[in-house]
Amino acid sequence: ARAMMTKPKMLLLDEPSMGLAPQLVAEIFNIVKMLNEKEGVSILLAEQNTNIALKNSDYGYIIETGKVMLEGSAKSLLGNDKVKELYLGISKGKRLNFRDAIKDNENKNK
Repeated sequence: ARAMMTKPKMLLLDEPSMGLAPQLVAEIFNIVKMLNEKEGVSILLAEQNTNIALKNSDYGYIIETGKVMLEGSAKSLLGNDKVKELYLGISKGKRLNFRDAIKDNENKNK
């Protein structure tokens, strides 16, 4: 609310869903959508939850280690296997084995 007092043209939201219950996340994004549609405020969103981010965006960038790996309309990215691969660190057709990932990480840190 405080950020809107100056009637900004853009809001930067950094991880607005972090640590919130799903119902609260939905409420937050409903408010963000209203600000965009009714007040004309552009939203720049940084969010690790790709599903939430892309369902509430027009356009997206998938960033890995500081580099833009993919970009496009939210619709085109939402079902893109490459997004899943980058996000989960797996190749198409391979399933993520959590225990193996932990062992790999431990071996890298030795």
